[in-house]
Amino acid sequence: MSELVASQATVERRLLQSVVDVARYAFGAAASSIFLVDPATGELVFEAVSGQGGSRLVGTRFPPGTGIAGWVASSGQSLLVDDLSASPQFARDAAASTDYVPNSLMAAPLFTADGVIGVLEVLDRGATAVRVTADVELFDLLADQAAIGLELLTRLRLGGMDQRSDRALRLLEAVESMLATSHG
Repeated sequence: MSELVASQATVERRLLQSVVDVARYAFGAAASSIFLVDPATGELVFEAVSGQGGSRLVGTRFPPGTGIAGWVASSGQSLLVDDLSASPQFARDAAASTDYVPNSLMAAPLFTADGVIGVLEVLDRGATAVRVTADVELFDLLADQAAIGLELLTRLRLGGMDQRSDRALRLLEAVESMLATSHG
């Protein structure tokens, strides 16, 4: 049974890593990350990081409500800030603790039937302000897909592999292959 749990945790990590890699690539961003909300404590936990900060941040925790990710998690609303120095939600000290302080940020909640389970962020996207609406819509769609993937993995843990879960795993492998090709 422990092998199954470890295998499912690996698949979850792969899914989350693929999402942050795709988000970073799609927006030409310096970095992208996913925080999940720890249901026991409410803390925001770095679960996947692409770009600046890298994997050394995975597992880092922030108190509930910290910064823009905390605001997005509690409000359930996406947020795009092109100038973080003017944002009251931005927690510069929390960002500095990661050794990367961005100038701009997009954040979207990850929803399941139980509510917000996490936050997807893109830091210092390369897109211009002309595409703001399209960027937010695409970003929200990517966050929705990440949440659906996590929900499928939860079902897989509870009820075993089904056809939908198998398709989700094949899609994950296809995305990883495409990313490897585009970066290699």
